[in-house]
This record gives sequence, structure tokens and C-alpha cells, in this order.
Amino acid sequence: MSTPVDTPAAGRTYQVRTYGCQMNVHDSERIAGLLESAGYVQAPDEATPDLVVFNTCAVRENADNRLYGNLGHLRPTKDAHPGMQIAVGGCLAQKDRGEIVQRAPWVDVVFGTHNVGSLPALLERARHNEAAEVEILESLEVFPSTLPARRESAYAGWVSISVGCNNTCTFCIVPSLRGKETDRRPGDVLAEVRALVEQGVLEVTLLGQNVNSYGVEFGDRQAFGKLLRACGDIDGLERVRFTSPHPRDFTDDVITAMAETPNVCHQLHMPLQSGSDAVLKAMRRSYRSGRYLDILRKVREAMPDAAITTDIIVGFPGETEEDFQATLDVVAEARFASAFTFQYSIRPGTPAATMADQVPKPVVQERYERLVALQDEISWQENRKLEGREVEVLVAVGEGRKDQATGRLSGRARDGRLVHFTGAEGIRPGDVVTTTISYGAPHHLVADGPVGSHRRTAAGDAAEAGRTPSTPGVLLGMPTVGAPAAG
Repeated sequence: MSTPVDTPAAGRTYQVRTYGCQMNVHDSERIAGLLESAGYVQAPDEATPDLVVFNTCAVRENADNRLYGNLGHLRPTKDAHPGMQIAVGGCLAQKDRGEIVQRAPWVDVVFGTHNVGSLPALLERARHNEAAEVEILESLEVFPSTLPARRESAYAGWVSISVGCNNTCTFCIVPSLRGKETDRRPGDVLAEVRALVEQGVLEVTLLGQNVNSYGVEFGDRQAFGKLLRACGDIDGLERVRFTSPHPRDFTDDVITAMAETPNVCHQLHMPLQSGSDAVLKAMRRSYRSGRYLDILRKVREAMPDAAITTDIIVGFPGETEEDFQATLDVVAEARFASAFTFQYSIRPGTPAATMADQVPKPVVQERYERLVALQDEISWQENRKLEGREVEVLVAVGEGRKDQATGRLSGRARDGRLVHFTGAEGIRPGDVVTTTISYGAPHHLVADGPVGSHRRTAAGDAAEAGRTPSTPGVLLGMPTVGAPAAG
């Protein structure tokens, strides 16, 4: 899969530019790992790299314009640096395929979501043939986690448990670009988690388009809850998070596993999308608002301190004022810690793009502003409840724009909330501190008093030394979670 370092790639520099979701961020770690295995080295800041890889998104608004605009800006740089290459991968590459080199003929390689592992070979072929290489597979070539990765963080890591999605939400193009759900075997997932922990990582986030349908491929409906419990048996793993679950597949055993496994964080990000049952039906979301609120009730009964966040789309085709009021009603009852709110916009290739009754932009904007105002008020109220409480914070890099001016440091509490706290000498990213919240703002917490305790960690040592974990790719084929059965 990788190319020996004595190939023409040896010593060439690269830069990866990532757009989109957490899955894309993790894919970029795989791309970087592949390139370094093939002899490339990461380009220094401000230097002109020999290779620029765009890892694209097709979900966000204006994704096409953003990509082609950036490609256009890069063309003079490429013209001035003979031998420089440009590659485009990710969801937009899977969607646009050969159109990319037609619109931007200075692009050297286009690769899809299913064949990330082909990138080094495609780059060599394009250089040898002096012609663009476009390779888009219709199904997964190898599970991405079998590829090497160059991790971005010394203290927190993404771990994919599945790729693709079996749902048919009418607003979403992901299933056509990422394919049907493919589940990774539990033993492979746990081996990667252990490999990260052995290199100092304290926190992992289990990733999937729909994490709680995990196990559908090997016939175990309770596989995700078992996986969470198995993560609890890994020494040195202090925090486990996951994203994103689908309400349709959310089962009580997962709630119990969250509550009973000490290192699983009491945080849940579960997309609502709309509070209107009529809109949920038009979205093909396969649950209704009552079911959603019932899950939240069970989560809070088991974990009263749980922080719950969500995604909401405003202005889906056909949404009436009554439908939107239903969303406001659910938001008021749900008491989300925060919400990612989006104005609906047409995504070509999705069923919703051709639906009648597209909501006028001014109406969408006005509803969006009302929703944001309501959620900001709720977030502020919920955050102020934490004033005077001591929280444990995993210190992070660059979480707050104002930290440099105030001298504060930042990190995440166990429930996922962002905390800005007064720093002290010797505190490093990756270390763990306790501090008392003095003020709850709508989007973060502030701790202006002295740090209560400071624990230096192996992750902090690695961050201080500028080291991040690397994983060579794990493929064990273990079909079960936990200890093997007695022989």
C-alpha cells in the first residue's frame, strides 16, 4: 500500500486542507499517514509545498464554489513551481469526478471516498505520465482505519467504527458518496484505541455516520453498547465520546452502558433536525418528536449531569410556521446545552432539492434568528447552573480566540463544555486540571480563580515535545468484543 522512501516521493513536502465534518478530519489524518509512509514530509508553515491535497465536503453550503475558488487561487503558485502537484479527494470528488479536471485542468489527481489508499500511487502515475489521474471507486476498497495515520492531537484521537450510512434522509447526500454502512470488527476498533492510549492519548471519540446502528453488518444489535463497555476496560483511557447517533436506533442498553462505564463521558450529541413530526416524515427521519424526547428523558434519568447537544435544520421544504413552532417547543423542552443550527439550502442530488414549497430565504432567515435566540438563552441558563462547581478539564490547544489576550488557557470538561481558565506555570495541552467555574456564558464557561489541581500526563509530555501519535493501521479480524470465550 505504501511506497518505499527511496522513491521519487522521498523528501517531497505536502499540505492537506480539510473541509467538512469530523469524518473528513479523521480521513485527513489517514491521508497524512499514507503520504508520510510514501516518503513525503509535512510542509513547514508558510512554505510552498510540493503537494497540496484538498479533502472536500459536499454537505456544506457553497462547497463547490469554495473548492474551485481555492483551486483558482492556487494555480499561479503551481505555475511558478514546476513539479508541484494538486490532489482533490473527499465527498465532492466522489460527486463531481472527472468534472473537477475539466473545470480545473491543473489538478493532477482526483480520488474518491472509497479509495484513499490509492493516493500515493495515483500521484506517482500522474507525475510519470504527465497527465491527470482520476480514480473513483463505487465501493470501499479497504476500510480507512487499515491505513496509516498521522494524528493531529497528542491527547485526543478519532477512531472510526463504521463508514457509510443505510438511512435515506431526503436532505442528505452522504449515503450516495460514502456508500452503505460498513462496520469495523470490534477487535480492530479496540486494538486501535489501545495503540493510541499506549502513545499517551487520554480521550477517544468513536466515529460513524450512525454509531448506534453499529453491528448491523455482523448481526449484533447491542454491539455498540458492548463496545462502550469494552472501552471501559482499557487502562489509561480516561474519556470516551461518540458521534453521531440516530434516534431511530438508540437503545436502552447504550444508555445503561454510558451510565455504568466510568470513562464514557456523560455527553450526547443526537441530531433532532426538526421538532415537527410532519417535517420529520418529509425528511424520512423515521422517528417522531415524542420518541426523541423520550430518549432524552431516559438519558437524564440515568445521568442527571449529561450535556446533550443537537443539530437542527430550519426552513426544510414545506415547513410551515406551525412546524417551526413545534421545533421551538421541542427545543424549549429538551434544554440542549448547545445546538448546531443550519438554514436549509438545496443540495443537488438529494430528494429534497426537487421538493415543492421551498421556503423563501427571508422566512428561513427570520426563523433561524428566532431559534438561535431561544437556544442561546437556554444555553446561558444551563451554563450558569454550573457556576461554583469544580470541573475536570483536559487542557487543549487553541480552543479560544481570546485566550492570548487574557492569559487564560482552554480545554474541555468531561461533559464536552468549553472551559476558559486561569493558567499557571507548567500547565500544558494534554494535562488535566480541576478548576471552579466562576461564570457561565452562552457558549463557554469561565474559571477565573486559581487551578485546584494539576496532573501532568504522558499526553502533555508528548505535546510539549511536539510529538503526536501515529498508527500504522490495525486489522485483526476479531469478530467479538471483550475477552475470548474459554477454550
